[in-house]
Amino acid sequence: MVQRRQLLLAGMAASAGAASWPARASQWPTKPVKIIVPNVPGGGIDILARMLEVDLQKIWGQPVIIEYKAGAGTVLGTDFVAKSAPDGHTLGMVVTSHVINPSLRPGMPFNTLKDLTGVTLTARSSILLSASPNAPYSNLKELIAYAKANPGKLAYATPGAGSAMHLGAELLKQQTGIFMLHIPYKGSGSAYPDVSSGRVDLLVDPMFASMPHVKGGRLKPIAVLSATRDATEPNIPAVGELLPGFDVVSINGIVVPSATPRELVKQIRADFAKVLATDDKKSRLRTLGLEPMGSTPEEANRYFESEIKRWDAVVKRGNIKLD
Repeated sequence: MVQRRQLLLAGMAASAGAASWPARASQWPTKPVKIIVPNVPGGGIDILARMLEVDLQKIWGQPVIIEYKAGAGTVLGTDFVAKSAPDGHTLGMVVTSHVINPSLRPGMPFNTLKDLTGVTLTARSSILLSASPNAPYSNLKELIAYAKANPGKLAYATPGAGSAMHLGAELLKQQTGIFMLHIPYKGSGSAYPDVSSGRVDLLVDPMFASMPHVKGGRLKPIAVLSATRDATEPNIPAVGELLPGFDVVSINGIVVPSATPRELVKQIRADFAKVLATDDKKSRLRTLGLEPMGSTPEEANRYFESEIKRWDAVVKRGNIKLD
């Protein structure tokens, strides 16, 4: 009888809390908001976080703190978010590895779909496949022909195992029947001189990071890994032109613990959308090779679910494992 009464009171309290949440949402945030970046400082995700930080502080009237928790292919930082209080004061930035990790990393400390919910997809960027300037191929068709004529000779660099760049190249291998050895780096900074000098044949990295090297003559662009050409560099072909349906891009998004009240999730999303919609932010992002998005929470969650299924199939088909 006592247990039944306790359960009844708990249920009434939960209902009351849910009913009063919209009124409390207008008072959020009540303290500094942390944005957890699951990578080391200096990369594309960090640049995006810093660009959003100032405008979000103005809207929220509270400090926005960028906190770095790198490790285990972004799992460490995202796990911190999944286990944080569901009150909107801890947000997680995620990239495409967020939807790849469930297939590559058994025994993850959180369930990507159950323990976290999407707030919004903030931006997307093209991924560029590039080569040494002296490579004997200048486009994807020539690269495929060279790989088939020289089996086992090609190697490609990425900023890390389990990244969108790694899995994008593996999908390309599966669909073309070629072999390329994967050489994962800890970030792409040290990969650039190795590819430029020809010590490694190819590089797969976000286009915004690679273009200064392309324009400086240190890399030769082969193709973007998307269905269509990138509007900022229309002279670079897309893999989808040769392989219809092929489309791999790098995505940035925001997640919070799944228990976060829906009204608050919608409010946070609206604030991100407001910032991303400004002409200044659009211009600055596009200068970096990032296309602003600003999706709804529902769209973000549908994307996460469909991409997890997609990459799970790629991992199983290629028997891909982390070294």
